[in-house]
Amino acid sequence: MRQYVIKRLLATIPLLFIISFLCFCFINLIPSDPAEVALRVRQTPIITPEAIAEMRRELGLDEPFLVRYFHWLWACLQGDFGVSYTNPARTVLGELSRCMPATLSLAGLSLVYVIGLSLPIGFLSAVYKDSWFDRIMRGVVFATTAMPAYWVGLLLIWLVSIKMDLLPTSGSGSFAHLILPAFTVALTYISTYIRLIRNNMLENMREDYVLYAKVRGLKERAILVKHVLKNSLQSCVTAIGMSIPQLIAGTIVVENVFAWPGLGKLCITSIFNRDYPVIQAYVLMMGVLFVFFNLFFDMLQTMADPRLRQEESR
Repeated sequence: MRQYVIKRLLATIPLLFIISFLCFCFINLIPSDPAEVALRVRQTPIITPEAIAEMRRELGLDEPFLVRYFHWLWACLQGDFGVSYTNPARTVLGELSRCMPATLSLAGLSLVYVIGLSLPIGFLSAVYKDSWFDRIMRGVVFATTAMPAYWVGLLLIWLVSIKMDLLPTSGSGSFAHLILPAFTVALTYISTYIRLIRNNMLENMREDYVLYAKVRGLKERAILVKHVLKNSLQSCVTAIGMSIPQLIAGTIVVENVFAWPGLGKLCITSIFNRDYPVIQAYVLMMGVLFVFFNLFFDMLQTMADPRLRQEESR
């Protein structure tokens, strides 16, 4: 197991370098001159070639490309992502830290929705296959999977907030403001995991160990919960782990629909303002989150499944 962890960590390091390099390249391939953008954002009255050259020196843009990349990467490793173009008094790390709690609370409640709804619904759909409950759930899953998040958000605002007057339409400040955006983010994932849990359980119910358990006289409920459901969820561990960074990154549209002050709203605002350091740090952070969550849950699944440990030891 230790060799497997070391091997995975060594494979992760070059992947992180590739992500950081691509992130740096994409931002630098934008046709607008960052120095001129910074001057316009700071509302410089007259933009002259001398002012642009001075700003380029201030931002370090007069250096070669690879030199700028390694300077930026070394600064990122130290937690320095630069300063915001829109407000030079604020650092990029400070802006991300300011918006991070709102996004984490939104993603956290969304994950609670995903686990709390997909697990029992997927379980019941598999147990009562082809019943009226299973047919209704399959129809709901099919419909909600095809719905874009922004349309679901607007529909929920119109129905729950405006027509029924039960929850706030937008903003933040209380737990009630969090319910609708969190459910909007989670809806697609709920549909996905209902289908995944149902299919895995139906596949496991046809395995030989289920027949042997019935022959031994175990109760149907014990077979379904302790054996079928347990084995079905093992294959979902990595998928759920990858859903966590997807939930964090997927809030970008929903946060703007509900005016939720998180990272997604900050990213969209930075795109409109051409605040390149904030965009660059946001993209890099999302890429690193995907890599580390994938690594963590991959190792967790390997520790939980003896068959995977045996394959790695060969």
